[in-house]
Amino acid sequence: VQLQASGGGLVQTGGSLRLSCAASGSVSGINVMNWYRQAPGKQRELVASLTSSGAKNYRNSVKGRFTISSENAKNTFYLQMNSLKPEDTAVYYCNGRRVRIGALDDYWGQGTQVTVSS
Repeated sequence: VQLQASGGGLVQTGGSLRLSCAASGSVSGINVMNWYRQAPGKQRELVASLTSSGAKNYRNSVKGRFTISSENAKNTFYLQMNSLKPEDTAVYYCNGRRVRIGALDDYWGQGTQVTVSS
């Protein structure tokens, strides 16, 4: 499985960006799609999750501002980010996870930089 993240950029406080993660290869069985981010000097953190059953979860700091979604026909999932703040500045990584009984496979995109200026 290969994941290709795109859509990052420089935006002012209050602006919006939409990140995309295009999956290719043996994508069947990927049952959790995640967006993580890592700011300089900080650990990578989970931002949003979407399961194959449609359940969504967000970290508290992005609730109400970010929306995760998917377009299965295109094997692509997204992160719509609105009302961006400087503290959202980070490299954003998409992750596809295949969870099976007794096994877990993680696939990562290459990261896309999001910079929010104050």
